[in-house]
Amino acid sequence: DMGAEGGNAFEVVDEGGELVRVRFQEFLQNFSETVTTYVTQTAEDDAQDGNNIQQQLLYPYIDQAAEISQRQTRAQSHRTGFESSHADMDDFDLFPFNSTICVNFRHLLSYDPDLADAIESEYVRFEPYLRRATKEFILSNHPELDPSNDGGGGGGHSRNQVRTYFVALYNAPTVLPVRALRTGTIGRFTSVSGTVTRTSDVRPELLVGSFRCRKCGLLAPDILQQYHLTRPALCRNPRCQNRNPSEFHLEIRAGGGGGDSGGSEFVDWQRLRVQENADEIPPGSMPRTIDVVVRNEMVERAKAGDRVVLTGSLVVIPDGNALARAGDPARASATYAGARAGREAATGGGGGVRGLAALGVRELTYRTCFVACCVVPSDMAERVKRSGDESDLDDNYKVNLMFQLGNGVSGWGGDHPKTASEVAMEFTAEEKQEIRRMKGEPKLYDKLAESIAPNTFGHIEVKRGILLMLLSGVHKTTSEGIRLRGDINVCIVGDPSTAKSQFLKFVHDFLPERCVYTSGKAASAAGLTAAVVRDQDTGEYCVEAGALMLADNGVCCIDEFDKMEQHDQVAIHEAMEQQTITITKAGIQATLNARASILAAANPIHGRYDRSKTLRANVQLSAPILSRFDLFFVVLDECDDVADYNVAKHIIDVHRCDEELVEPPYSKDQMLRYIRFARTLNPQITEESRRVLIDCYRRLRQGDTMGRSRTAYRITVRQLESLIRLSEALARLHCDDDVKPSYVREAFRLLQKSIINVETEDVTFEDEFGETDGDIGGDFTGNNGLDGTAPTAANVSPDREEMRSRPEEEDQQTKPKKTKKKKKLQITFEKYEAISNAIATYLRSIEDQGTEEGTLKSLKWGEVIQWYLEQMESEIGDSLEELERMRKMTNLVIKRLVHHDRVLVVVGDSDLPELEQQLMVHPNYALTEAT
Repeated sequence: DMGAEGGNAFEVVDEGGELVRVRFQEFLQNFSETVTTYVTQTAEDDAQDGNNIQQQLLYPYIDQAAEISQRQTRAQSHRTGFESSHADMDDFDLFPFNSTICVNFRHLLSYDPDLADAIESEYVRFEPYLRRATKEFILSNHPELDPSNDGGGGGGHSRNQVRTYFVALYNAPTVLPVRALRTGTIGRFTSVSGTVTRTSDVRPELLVGSFRCRKCGLLAPDILQQYHLTRPALCRNPRCQNRNPSEFHLEIRAGGGGGDSGGSEFVDWQRLRVQENADEIPPGSMPRTIDVVVRNEMVERAKAGDRVVLTGSLVVIPDGNALARAGDPARASATYAGARAGREAATGGGGGVRGLAALGVRELTYRTCFVACCVVPSDMAERVKRSGDESDLDDNYKVNLMFQLGNGVSGWGGDHPKTASEVAMEFTAEEKQEIRRMKGEPKLYDKLAESIAPNTFGHIEVKRGILLMLLSGVHKTTSEGIRLRGDINVCIVGDPSTAKSQFLKFVHDFLPERCVYTSGKAASAAGLTAAVVRDQDTGEYCVEAGALMLADNGVCCIDEFDKMEQHDQVAIHEAMEQQTITITKAGIQATLNARASILAAANPIHGRYDRSKTLRANVQLSAPILSRFDLFFVVLDECDDVADYNVAKHIIDVHRCDEELVEPPYSKDQMLRYIRFARTLNPQITEESRRVLIDCYRRLRQGDTMGRSRTAYRITVRQLESLIRLSEALARLHCDDDVKPSYVREAFRLLQKSIINVETEDVTFEDEFGETDGDIGGDFTGNNGLDGTAPTAANVSPDREEMRSRPEEEDQQTKPKKTKKKKKLQITFEKYEAISNAIATYLRSIEDQGTEEGTLKSLKWGEVIQWYLEQMESEIGDSLEELERMRKMTNLVIKRLVHHDRVLVVVGDSDLPELEQQLMVHPNYALTEAT
């Protein structure tokens, strides 16, 4: 602070700030803690052996200073020497901070409560002194980093040295929601939690300015900036007495040598838009948002969609953007003399000013903003808080915990996913032992599946699919740079009240990070992908993240997926397969990442699922969308006494809030830790598994080449990739380094179950001219007779005459009243496919014989029926009713093959009686293997 008294300038020294600086430097130098470490960890029982446990005294902040020194040294070597290896660069990337010390506030509270209380109550006042203490602490322990020391390095060496050091305080005693930030927290050390919704570009900010007087040329260094450009109030030269702020020129150049005498200091600066967490919003309230400013090495540590815990202080800053907005602001004062004179006369001749508004002052010139010194993911902040009282963490975890902030915001992914060893460092010895125990348990697959949505009874196949989706496959990149998707997309279709939305809600609550829940009816294309909006601060266009961007490296749960508009569904085609979002709007052309698994729930068109129709006819989804889902699950609400009893009993137990009755095999924390570790593994496909994958894909393709099953989607290479992803997820589940053939077969079973549920609908025949008795059913699959049903007169009348010649049947035939009635007859798709395959194969073999003999051979309609009846002689036996039933069913199948499926064609005269027509297989029809 600068002042003036009697024409002389003097500098005010904050004695409280100097005292805080000295005591904080003492804390950094002397603080230590006792940590329990294990000498060996070669066997599982080593951690339980008391002889291998020892106590170690750890100085965390001296160790951090040593790491900072090493990082600065490596950074300097990379700047000056091009012969450095890539391995060294990789080591440098693992430790991103080279000018920031991370301080646990609980350490400060336990070491010096008075100092912690002073910092907590007046953080904004003492923050510059904390930075000065950090700089002096690092330079005292590592003099080689001091820019004032030549050390034979020359001027170029000192120019590259770090001049300003920052303190990142974390692990505050209390974490407040965004809604709790009030004027009472202004200037105090506060911790707040929220979800990042928008990030700005990284821009330079003037931290400490050096100004030169234009009149006398004297330099005024180290002018601390107060959230806007702050110039000296008075020139230090007693002969100059320059008080005009416009007469001071900012020195842009960086200071080189000479200690603190140098130019201005700039740091990176970024603005975040943080929104209140969904679980912290009171009922009936809208989510609150606040602007957060991060500096230096805390920039680019959070992306849109991250749930973070911010530590810092709420400050009041001038709203300079309001002054620069277009338009003339409203003023309360009059601008012309006549009105002013009239007002003065009315008040008795200049009765004074009534309120600041009369002066023409703009109404809103200040606003609140949160300046954060540390950005920590919420799951990491929870682990740090939980481990505060534990003493069984190893020292590497304590030292490297905060240094891992730059390696991905959460363990579910990131630009640089963590390895298994890095994730294992974050676990305690008991948690590691628990993961080893879970890995070796029998029926691990079933137990983990049962732990998914434990409050939902049954649906074990759906739970298995969701479990594999959480584990996901392995992301790969080809030699050409093409990325292959590893995330698994799952869609649940079914009747109402079948717990579809409960699965989505469970996944949304289960994942700590990067999980977004949305509804298809209320979601637009821009809301799902990304939108281009105008920034209110700069006036420039920027990208607003949508649901899929917010769920990057996580899961996006979309309920009512079928209610989305058609043009909105098209918008997510690219995101579901290529996992990118391309935007070309308002002069912005960008490709954004959307590496998210999609868990969708859809309802049938007419409320309930119609089993007589295909999935495409039941759900209003396009074929490209259907093909992008790895797994489909059709959930039906069927009446079953045993199942209904079990469901009712389970629901009553849930409503009784009896945790023992619905307790899953594993808790949520156990599941999270195991999945977190398993996702770091990258299993490889063995040669045997490769052959099984090829065979399974060939079988899926063969089941789809009939061309007349109207399936939900054709079997393509996307389903082969689904097999690979599901197999890799199963290998991760068992913590296996190789994809075994058993994993491939289980993945094939899941995929085949999903497809068979769609393909195997019953085949319906319509008999338009048959004579039907009123009391006779017409289902070929039942035990009721079909005596009164005749497809055509040509193939039934001879048998009818034989049956009428018998007296006992003649009496029965005369009693019912015969009516001609259109009737629907059904057989299963498997039976229809077996008959059609047998007939087509036999006719094709007859044609092949004719080709070898040089003639064109075909069979009559009646001969084909007779041949098939001979093949089924063992099943028919001596029953005339079974013979008649099989004859009519075969005739209807042939009629459908000719007139509907076009598998068989009529050769020659088509006006002949039906049983006399010549039949051949369509030349373009490809036969399948007999099943």
